[in-house]
Amino acid sequence: MDKKKLLKHLVFLMFFIFIVYLLNLKFFWDSLLWYFDMGVHFLSGLWVGMFFLYVLSTKNPISLSLKSFLKITLLVLIIGILWELFQYVMNIISTTPFDPVDSTSDVIFDLLGSALSFFYYAKIIMPIKENTI
Repeated sequence: MDKKKLLKHLVFLMFFIFIVYLLNLKFFWDSLLWYFDMGVHFLSGLWVGMFFLYVLSTKNPISLSLKSFLKITLLVLIIGILWELFQYVMNIISTTPFDPVDSTSDVIFDLLGSALSFFYYAKIIMPIKENTI
């Protein structure tokens, strides 16, 4: 397993999301592009999934099993729901109406990003076994 490569991609993605966020604050992309939020949640789910893959593989590489996939997906789901609860509280404070369809969409895109993180881990980070033929 190439943990160094995973860490580099994790840090790059973190800075990329941060730069996109800063540009959004300046250019109001979330108001101009109705799908902007979906892309950000997808990238965030990807990042959170990669983060948990990195943390959970500190001692041993994570096996490419359904159990591991579900563990990463569950962890991303928990973070996504906590984020949506935070947004819900902020909506109450700012008297903005709650949009359950948007929250559901956000969590779905978090989970899609999580699935991609596991696929990325399986195809890019895990070593290719040597051909012994």
